[in-house]
Amino acid sequence: MAWGITLILLSIIAIPSLLISKQPNANELLEKIEPNQGWIGLAFCLWGIWGVTFAILNIEILTTEPIWWITLFVGNSIETLLGFMLGFGLINNFFLSNHETAQERASHIRKKLAPKQGKLGILGFIIGTWMIIGSFIFI
Repeated sequence: MAWGITLILLSIIAIPSLLISKQPNANELLEKIEPNQGWIGLAFCLWGIWGVTFAILNIEILTTEPIWWITLFVGNSIETLLGFMLGFGLINNFFLSNHETAQERASHIRKKLAPKQGKLGILGFIIGTWMIIGSFIFI
């Protein structure tokens, strides 16, 4: 249930970018918002990585409860992506500052995902809600 709640919270933070991206000066607005979202995004990215790792370590659940395992894996993957998108500035400064090739790859990934952040936020909200409901059904 905790992963569902955190995914919903992260999605609520990510959805306004869908509205901002329709503005002509979207890059300026996103850069102003970025410092506040950075720490939140970094924390959620790490939490999502832990969730994906948890799902992989517990892959035996796939044989008994495949819907729950797939939901857990997909939900945490979306949380990792959204966290990466929101925390990109801090991730870039802290982890990639000494690696030029890694910075270029991360920037390339961000440019591909940036237009989809709002849609990922909506999908994350839906899957997060299902994760909460599913935690009562499957566990």
